[in-house]
Amino acid sequence: MAVEATPRINARYLESFTNTTVRILGRVNSLRGENATIDANGSVQLHLNRDAHLTLNNAVEIIGKVQPDLSIKVFQAMDFGSNVDFNAVEAVVDATHRYKEIFYNTD
Repeated sequence: MAVEATPRINARYLESFTNTTVRILGRVNSLRGENATIDANGSVQLHLNRDAHLTLNNAVEIIGKVQPDLSIKVFQAMDFGSNVDFNAVEAVVDATHRYKEIFYNTD
């Protein structure tokens, strides 16, 4: 069974990963029913599933699929709390795309 790669992205990479399952980590800015907005080096709209329990102003890692409108349909959400070094998060995202052959297929 093949494992699907989930490239680590932020808001500026959304357009490059349309219809692809990705990982994105950001701070929860708003919650409205089944929708939320996170700041992941830019604003990202999320379409939550029933299992997603987000906390306003906490960091959250999302595994989900980038939709044609550049929102993300959430498959899984993990609360990372309020003490996250977002500079380190950005460094990991940058390394993921600088050395993409290690982290994901570009085919």
